[in-house]
Amino acid sequence: MSDTVLSIEDLHLSFPFYRGEVHALNRVSLEIKRGEIVGVVGESGSGKSVTAMLAMRLLPEGSYRIHRGRVTLLGDDVLNATEKQLRQWRGAKVSMIFQEPMTALNPTRRIGKQMVEVIRQHQPLTRRDAQQKAISLLEEMQIPDAREVMERYPFELSGGMRQRVMIALAFSCEPELIIADEPTTALDVTVQLQVLRLLKHKARASGTSVLFISHDMAVVSQLCDRMYVMYAGSVIESGTTQTLIHHPVHPYSIGLLQCAPENGEPREMLPAIPGTVPNLTHLPRGCAFRECCFAASAQCDETPRLTAHGAAGQQAACWYPQLEDRHV
Repeated sequence: MSDTVLSIEDLHLSFPFYRGEVHALNRVSLEIKRGEIVGVVGESGSGKSVTAMLAMRLLPEGSYRIHRGRVTLLGDDVLNATEKQLRQWRGAKVSMIFQEPMTALNPTRRIGKQMVEVIRQHQPLTRRDAQQKAISLLEEMQIPDAREVMERYPFELSGGMRQRVMIALAFSCEPELIIADEPTTALDVTVQLQVLRLLKHKARASGTSVLFISHDMAVVSQLCDRMYVMYAGSVIESGTTQTLIHHPVHPYSIGLLQCAPENGEPREMLPAIPGTVPNLTHLPRGCAFRECCFAASAQCDETPRLTAHGAAGQQAACWYPQLEDRHV
């Protein structure tokens, strides 16, 4: 049996519109092994959520074009799967934790009914057994009075409690992979840390792989084994989390870390990455980051590919990786 849970290879995706098309993903490749927690980091519009949604084929059909590339989930071809196959895989093989649980949960149905329905759809359990499993999952998420919460509606719970319910729901059918799309963005710092710890503990205990989407490297550093950095629809650096946090080599990754408040000096202005993200309706020639890069030269008119640089397993799509002094 293959050790790879999710594999995305050389994926090119665009969104057509009346004036052309937005090239949202360009040469995206990533891989998640069994039991791994992998992060994808990037600013808004970098393509990280599109990548996650496509792994479950949740993008509206007809709204996008795949120019080339391959997506496989446990060896199965996602892009060519039928709707029936996708319904069978969602929940059983792969589950998703969305950014805002209030929109993901049905506001007109009690928590217990929603959880029991999902569990029974993918597992041969009686209603009573499914209900007991749902209660046990809520208790694992450290939700007090789990039986009482089963009778509540989503709007009767706090944001942190709703997100814990979403995590319990994602694990309820024992999937091989969970995709978490910025699940803690709307939470305050204290609750965010609690939710991250619960997600990590449950994933480790069950051996479930996690694809964690975030714009915050500090959050990813607390949770993930490896990470991919995305910019303008492309993966520009990858490696172990500790390597990328302490020894980034791509100028964009270095800039992201230097902008983080925890890396700044008291009473001093934080540095900012100059320029703006290129317009993805007209892809720039060569490296998409070159107009903002302190190391850019004529060589950057050619598109760099992910190549081994720095520590073992570290890759960067850059002609001039910063290898001499990589401490941030």
